[in-house]
Amino acid sequence: MTQNLATDSAARAVLDDRKGRFATLTFERDVAAPLAVLWQAWTAPVARAVWAAPSPSVTVEFLEADTRVGGREVSLCKVEGQPDIRCECGWLELQPAARSVNYEVVSSGGVTQSAALVTADFSGTHERSRLVLTVQLSSLAEDMEAGYREGFGAGLDNLAGAAERTMVLQRVIQAPRSIVWGAWMNPETLPQWWGPEGFSCRTKRIDLRTGGEWVFDMIAPDGTVFPNHHLYDEVRPEERIGYTLHWGENGPKHADAWASFEDQDGATKVTLGMVFSTAAEFQEAKGFGAVELGLQTLGKLERFVASR
Repeated sequence: MTQNLATDSAARAVLDDRKGRFATLTFERDVAAPLAVLWQAWTAPVARAVWAAPSPSVTVEFLEADTRVGGREVSLCKVEGQPDIRCECGWLELQPAARSVNYEVVSSGGVTQSAALVTADFSGTHERSRLVLTVQLSSLAEDMEAGYREGFGAGLDNLAGAAERTMVLQRVIQAPRSIVWGAWMNPETLPQWWGPEGFSCRTKRIDLRTGGEWVFDMIAPDGTVFPNHHLYDEVRPEERIGYTLHWGENGPKHADAWASFEDQDGATKVTLGMVFSTAAEFQEAKGFGAVELGLQTLGKLERFVASR
């Protein structure tokens, strides 16, 4: 009898332990941003770097970022006085503006803490969008479920806030990707077409590489001068550019930006995205017509490429 009770107690302990280490978590967010914008905020590496940290005390350093099926993202979560936490995300499925599926493996000190399958389902309109996130978690360490709930909950709150101050412009340019990339990343040609209709560029310094910069003035048709400073954080040839926008040389940052280039039946789909630093800056940009002016800039790029 005593032996049976001991066996039953041991079995219950194992079941309780397994119950605590396997979980399915669901998160839902309604976002005041267009569906296409939420998708970009979820998948674009520049945007993900903006909202990834769950709290100000956490710094997230991205070591790799390749958002395509078969690609992976590797980051380190750093908290002062604690060991770094390594997170590896591998993209298994990407259906634009509909669904993404990825695996996630969390480790610390070379020891795996957990593995999860993350499914994100998107729906919405040109005005609002919705994200339903399902995390199928397998914990190899204790208390990971609570950490996942806290981390994903805070991260998705950050995502919603970032998406609501993100601007995305897209244009399909009838030219091969190599040609479009060449017009963008050539220090001689970029200033020739950059900017809205009637604007011109006056370059002070230009170095179009990872770690490089472009210091220049945008000059409006009426002669008004707008100082600009672009700092390039990442340049992946013919794929994407990641950079920050500053108000003049070494001035305050007002946006994290990216440009991506995709083949589309012999043409090139260009996506230009910006996560503004504050909601007020986003609203101000929308108010003075940044969407329309940005689309004019991409139109000038298309005409420039066609004339070559």
